[in-house]
Amino acid sequence: MFAETRSDSPVKPVDPEWAWAPYKPDSRRPWNLPRAGHLYRRAGFGANWDELQRALADGPRHTVDRMLHPEADIEEFNRGYDDYEAAAADSGSGDGLRAWWLRRMIHTPHPLLEKMTLFWHNHFAISNLRVGNAPLIERYLQLLRSHALGPLAPLWQAVWRDPAVLLGTEAAENRKALPNENFARALLEHFGPGPGNFGPGDVTDAARALTGCFVRRGRFRFLDREHDSGVKKILGQQGNWGGDDAVRIVLAQPATSKRLVEKLYRWLISETDEPGDTLLAPLAELLAGDHDFSKLVEKMLRSNLFFSDMAYRQRVKSPVEFAVGIVRAMEGNVPTVRLGQDLATLGQDLCCPPTIKGWPTSRDWINSAALVGRSNLALALLSGSKPYGDKLDPAALVKKHGCSGPARAGRFMLDLFLQGDLAAGAAEDLRKTAGTPGTAAGKSPRLRRFVHAVVTLPEFQLA
Repeated sequence: MFAETRSDSPVKPVDPEWAWAPYKPDSRRPWNLPRAGHLYRRAGFGANWDELQRALADGPRHTVDRMLHPEADIEEFNRGYDDYEAAAADSGSGDGLRAWWLRRMIHTPHPLLEKMTLFWHNHFAISNLRVGNAPLIERYLQLLRSHALGPLAPLWQAVWRDPAVLLGTEAAENRKALPNENFARALLEHFGPGPGNFGPGDVTDAARALTGCFVRRGRFRFLDREHDSGVKKILGQQGNWGGDDAVRIVLAQPATSKRLVEKLYRWLISETDEPGDTLLAPLAELLAGDHDFSKLVEKMLRSNLFFSDMAYRQRVKSPVEFAVGIVRAMEGNVPTVRLGQDLATLGQDLCCPPTIKGWPTSRDWINSAALVGRSNLALALLSGSKPYGDKLDPAALVKKHGCSGPARAGRFMLDLFLQGDLAAGAAEDLRKTAGTPGTAAGKSPRLRRFVHAVVTLPEFQLA
């Protein structure tokens, strides 16, 4: 916990004005290593040591600025990885596409963009198990990435025309004589306002508005002769609507903005509390105003509530967050084909969410079998032997950062992975259990055992 903040933690119900005002460090709520680590876990996949140190030096405002607008040439980076992923997809390898996305997550200079691409992949939860076409999934992921931190309207208008989305929702044919309701139902129930905010007639007429849409040879086609040009009534609005209109009407619903805000709250703030309408109302109004998702993300990341005890380590890391966080912190690289397979075994098969509702969240990720699986994966990553090889070397890392001696090496690893969130007594118990960290060159088994013990602690499972 933020030891410095316990005295000022707000009493529920939380004042929305306080909650969403920008966090400004002071003597009671200083900018420190735990807060810097918290920001990198939520707005990315964790930080390496240099990133943490720069964040401490720059302060929260400039660090959030950099996460929203990195200094690196993101377009050049993305072009290179787009080519790699397209080549993997064109080979027909779903494993290859998944591997290149993991590699992008590990090396990206814009982790917030990848984190929000994953958010939208979990929202528009399209699985290659249904699509069965890796190139289409690759283009779908590029679509999500290109709009992940922008206005919602272009994203949503592109989604309903995307071949992978239509195939994934079993809506690849929508004829005037027999309207296909599958995508219309997904749009209203899962992507848009949600259960209780629409009726059967809305599904029927939204499906009619979408008639004429087909996927042919992997491409979207609109056949005017198959479009129902009659009057439809969708969510109380009546007219000669087409697909663009149906999506526009759904996106404009206050219930849609509210639902997206709730999802982003669970993604960035907390999965352990029910925030309530009063707390979320300012954010829902902000999103409904111009549907600019980047403004909503920025508002949350700069807020008092984000940097409070109410948000700190109040999300369980998904398997991808857990594994990528280890690799990024260790400043290494690993065979990502194997990593993708191991993460699928742990329940998060990238490009293949289990249902249209996306992956589970919070405690669904944590049970006795999952914890054993995470421990085994961490051990494989850090062991210095097959299947991952000697790609993550704790001894080389502590040497790079000038941490000679077992005590300094152990303190460095605790600060790197936990940002000091372990009491002195607990840290000593950890050293007794895992062994005193060594710093010798080579496989450094003692230090590797110590790092494995750190990343299997309950604290590291929490984002």
